[in-house]
Amino acid sequence: MPYAQDRIIHDADSHLMELDGCLDAYFDPKLLPRFHDLPYLKKKDGDRVWSNTARARHADPAFRAGEDANIMLRKNYEALGSFLSADRPRTLDLLGFASQLVFTTYCLGNFGLDQSDDMALCYAAADAHNRMMTDFCSVDRRLLATAYVPLEDFDRAASCARLAIELGAKALMVPSRPPRRHGPSHVRLDAVWAQAQEAGIPILFHVGGEEKMADVYNENGLPRVKDFHGGEENFNSVTYMPIPHSVMQTLAALIFDGVFDRFPSLKFGAIELGASWLPGWMRNLDSAAGAFTKNEERLRKLSARPSDIVRRQLRVTPYPHEDAGWIVQNAGDEVCLFSSDFPHVEGGRNPLKRFDESLRGLGAAAQERFYAGNFIDLMGRGLAEDLRRPRHLAAA
Repeated sequence: MPYAQDRIIHDADSHLMELDGCLDAYFDPKLLPRFHDLPYLKKKDGDRVWSNTARARHADPAFRAGEDANIMLRKNYEALGSFLSADRPRTLDLLGFASQLVFTTYCLGNFGLDQSDDMALCYAAADAHNRMMTDFCSVDRRLLATAYVPLEDFDRAASCARLAIELGAKALMVPSRPPRRHGPSHVRLDAVWAQAQEAGIPILFHVGGEEKMADVYNENGLPRVKDFHGGEENFNSVTYMPIPHSVMQTLAALIFDGVFDRFPSLKFGAIELGASWLPGWMRNLDSAAGAFTKNEERLRKLSARPSDIVRRQLRVTPYPHEDAGWIVQNAGDEVCLFSSDFPHVEGGRNPLKRFDESLRGLGAAAQERFYAGNFIDLMGRGLAEDLRRPRHLAAA
């Protein structure tokens, strides 16, 4: 019996749990030694141990026997389909979702290469990631591969996007932190947005691509606070707070500088960046436009109020611990959509229960938009027509 039953649900956030050496077969052989020599990678000494343990667990028949019963209980490397592509269709059947956007875990942040001076390696890593993701997702049309496009170099970014689309990526992920030498709304990046719009696929932001909280905030004279994994590499209550700051600033620049209007059928998504910030940010966009319209021609050229442009073109995933119902009521029912974060621990063991409880006060149409309609709108041609509202998943 699947986790989700008698309704159509699309999952806007799921992940791979890549094993060590996951990019090697997809990397430019000439640049692979340079990639292996990155200090970033040398810090990940535990990866081989985790990978060997994961391989052994999933080769154990006794462990495999518990797959169905533990589909929402086993997390990270223990989860079915977390790294074996042949298992992922069965995973989707057990979850009962109509489709899943699939993101990396290991490659989030592109190994810090966007902030380096080695642009050849930066884009080689992105291309290798994109080959890996599209290959993994090729086993099932319901698995929608995301590709990463660094925005640091105008020409390379356009070429990276072109290759990703040719490989079959269903969405282009870009960092929410700005490039080092130009703004994310620079007109020479229109070549990236134009390709996505022409292909009918969205531009996505995802946690991991944002500006992190300055570490000095942790120097408080108290013991270091562990995250929920027991380490310090993920967020805690304080480092959680600035997660949406970069995407708020970047999206504001894209709206005010006319990118959304130049590409009016292009959709954008903010994934695993929370959504409690959304209603106030939309109100603040309108306030800024009202305050500066007299002096800024770019604001006078906007096709609509910024908040209406948001409702037209931006889709955002709340965390399951947030009050999604309040967010929808205050942002509009066009914007928010469901995500499971499978198989990450952060997604919880029963996100549907939490979202259902939060959305209980909304009408049926708003709930359908949250679980299916807004995702279908976001994905455009990236989601095949026959996968949008499969009859076998709908309530009788």
